Amino acid sequence: MNKANLKFKIIDALYIAMMTVPILFGIVFNTLTKLPSEGITITGAQIYFVIPMPLQDLPITSAQINSLLVIITVLGLCLYLTHGLTEKAERKRQLLAEWIVEKTQAMVNESMGDFFKGYAPFIAAILAISALSSLLSLLGMFPPTSDINIVAGWAILVFILITYYKLKGGFLNYLKSFTEPIFVMTPLNILGEIATPVSMAFRHFGNVLSGSVIAVLIATALQGLSSIVLGWLPGVLGEIPFLQIGLPGVLSIYFDVFSGCMQAYIFAMLTMLNVSGAFPEDEYEKRRQKKLSKRSKA
Repeated sequence: MNKANLKFKIIDALYIAMMTVPILFGIVFNTLTKLPSEGITITGAQIYFVIPMPLQDLPITSAQINSLLVIITVLGLCLYLTHGLTEKAERKRQLLAEWIVEKTQAMVNESMGDFFKGYAPFIAAILAISALSSLLSLLGMFPPTSDINIVAGWAILVFILITYYKLKGGFLNYLKSFTEPIFVMTPLNILGEIATPVSMAFRHFGNVLSGSVIAVLIATALQGLSSIVLGWLPGVLGEIPFLQIGLPGVLSIYFDVFSGCMQAYIFAMLTMLNVSGAFPEDEYEKRRQKKLSKRSKA
């Protein structure tokens, strides 16, 4: 094995470690710090410690820790898939990377138009981080998407982008949009503007959290039902929750896998539609032409 191949494999191993070690660390850390409980317990993110701040103390929770682990994992995955790119794909990972790029770019072009074609990496990041965050529940970790603070942060970022592109048409046009179609609609238009990030945050958070709650309740109910119906079996057999076998796993596939990935896709679609829909293309072109004419005259 020559030095080039050895160096390539070492870097590959580092990227693979970057993908796997954060999740393994999260599983171990969650196991060691999880508070003991009895029966049904549905709580929010566990608070590890609090950092004193001037205006309001900053709690460090499992949602924040797990979000950081997800970001590191996604970064490691991206570095691994793009390591050793060649003009003609020679590795399966490059084919996978090209497929992801092509599909994401096609989705962005179709939903947002050519002006926003540079948004493909941003949308891919939303899909990856959101989906992986929801899938952490399969590993016994707290999914960050079940914390309203995490999802609200994403929604606020999208709201900033929406406002930025609305201002592309000029500040006066932005203010004028609140008075359309008639002036008396101004209060409702302002409420509608604020409602955009609120609805995006609560839709994602509510669907992920409700799925986890329903799965826990059904699993616990089946355990109790198994004890009532089959508790007469002799010895250890009467203590085994037979009715709990199978159905919770099927529900987990739906609520944790399908629903989690679906909510990631919905959030990404809403991001694309809200950002592109906020862009006043006609007004932007008029302002751009005026600037070009002034420069040419100068």
